[in-house]
Amino acid sequence: MKKIIFGALTASLATLSFAQNPLSVHVLNLESGLPSPNVSVVLEAQQGNNWVKLNEKKTDENGRIKELFPKETELQKGTYKVTFKTGEWFKEQNQRSFFPEVPVVFIVDGNLDHYHIPLLLSPYGYSTYRGN
Repeated sequence: MKKIIFGALTASLATLSFAQNPLSVHVLNLESGLPSPNVSVVLEAQQGNNWVKLNEKKTDENGRIKELFPKETELQKGTYKVTFKTGEWFKEQNQRSFFPEVPVVFIVDGNLDHYHIPLLLSPYGYSTYRGN
């Protein structure tokens, strides 16, 4: 990993990429203990009684999407939803699952510069939390 030096401060490029985009996700398969690549993830913002799609991406080989929020768009306070399309992913793995998708609704209150939403996944259960 390359390092960038700013006077007395040194930061990795990975750290800088998180600082540039306010939202990232990570999916880990609890059954195998490995990352879950190629999971479709949809980001939506609540506007009134409706959800408006902002972006959709797939997790990389490490089960991550480092930049889920649309580039050149400022993160506003409000309610957002990240939906992990887990049923599609399990079908691609030739596995049955109980949950066709995992919606995670969260509030951006302006207190953080970056929000990270990890998903721990198995065919018949899941867990999520506010990461960093």
